[in-house]
Order: sequence, then C-alpha cells, then structure tokens
Amino acid sequence: MKIYSFNVNGIRAAIKKGLLEWLETEKPEVLCLQEIKLFETELVEPDFTALGYHCYWYPAQKKGYSGVAILTRIAPKNVTYGMNIELFDFEGRVISADYKDFKLINAYFPSGTTGTVRQDVKIQFLEDMHQYIHEIKKEQPNLILCGDVNICHREIDIHNPVGNNNSSGFLPEERAWVGEFLDSGFLDTFRYFNQDPHHYSWWSYRAGARGNNKGWRIDYLFTSNEMEDQLADGKIHPDIVMSDHCPVSLTLKT
Repeated sequence: MKIYSFNVNGIRAAIKKGLLEWLETEKPEVLCLQEIKLFETELVEPDFTALGYHCYWYPAQKKGYSGVAILTRIAPKNVTYGMNIELFDFEGRVISADYKDFKLINAYFPSGTTGTVRQDVKIQFLEDMHQYIHEIKKEQPNLILCGDVNICHREIDIHNPVGNNNSSGFLPEERAWVGEFLDSGFLDTFRYFNQDPHHYSWWSYRAGARGNNKGWRIDYLFTSNEMEDQLADGKIHPDIVMSDHCPVSLTLKT
C-alpha cells in the first residue's frame, strides 16, 4: 500500500503541470494534498473520480488559501474534517481518515515566515497538534501523520543550517518539537530508511535553488512506533516537478 503526501501549491496549477497524468501512472492507494488553494473543489473532483479515487476535501474558508484533501482508492470507514479548533479549521489545516488497520491524519502546518503573528499561530498549532495526536492515539495506536510540517528537523534536512539558524522553519523550538514528537512514540519514515544528507522536499523559486538542490526537507510521513513492522519503504521524489514542493511517499506491507 503506497501513501503519498504532496503540497501542490494550488491544485489547479498542479493539474496543468501534469498531476492527473502522474497519478494515472503511479496509482498510489492514497494521495494526501496540502495547500490545494481551492474552495470550489467540485470544479476538479470529476478529474480524480474518473481515475478511481474517492475525494475528501477540506478547503480553507478564505478562497485561494491553504486547504487539504485526501484522495483514496480505498474507501475509508470514516472521515473527520478539522481538529475542532476554530482558527485552524477556518484555514483548512487538518483532515483525517479511518482505515481498517490505522488512522491517517493529513495536516498542513502553518508557516511563520510572514512575521511574529503567524509564528505565534504556528507555535500554538504545534502545541495543539501534539495534544490532538496523543488523544487520538489513546483510541487508535496505529497512526500515520503526514503533510507539510514547515520544519526541518536536523541539520542534514536543510542546505544551509548555519545561515538559517534564525529562520522560521529551523528555529530551535520548532526543531525541538519534532524531536519531542518522535520521542513520544513516532517514526520519521524517510529517515527510518535513509540517513543521507541533501534530500529535500521544498525549494525556493529564487536563484535556481531547485536546480542547485538548495532545499529544505519539511514534508513528512510519520507513523506511530506500533506500525514499525509494517514499514516497507519511505522516499522523497524530487523528480516530480509540479510545485515548489515535491511528493514524499510511504509504502506499507499489506
């Protein structure tokens, strides 16, 4: 079973750049999207249902902003929209699906790059997400959390750790959150299989960053420790160019 997570930076833009053709070829069982930037999701849903996907959308109330979705070839038992926190639900940050053997949570973590107000929102989201996850884990120990986390965990996850030491996305308190989250019973599935540096999932559009591989690894697929024996592979796909991000994937043993 293959699960992909992909910040498409606008789903209509990604469709124009080949998203549907890639999806038809790759055929993942589940595709989790972030930053769909589309409120009128009925405009694109037929394109995905034609490929055999059940579509669950959670757009932001603000048009052209944020929003998440789960596209799945396997119909989930239940889908939950939001995390019951008004600010984050208004922005379309979290959607969850219950499958037979696990719960999948797809999240678009806020960015703090636009100033102190949004950085404060980001820190609050981190605190609330940690609590939200662990409340769910009491009922369902088999958990997958995927999405754009907007944080590089370790120095090998960013091309210039020294120069970005004071940048949102690589602040000590943000990196500590990822470490504490993993220590609380979760696995970073890409790092479970690959400890090499220079693997990134986001690149600035400026100064040829992608071509020079000057990127950040900010997109993740985490699983609870209880799922360790089900992990088959974890990858980043920088060759897929439809966004300033690239997809990341997790393959589970069936």
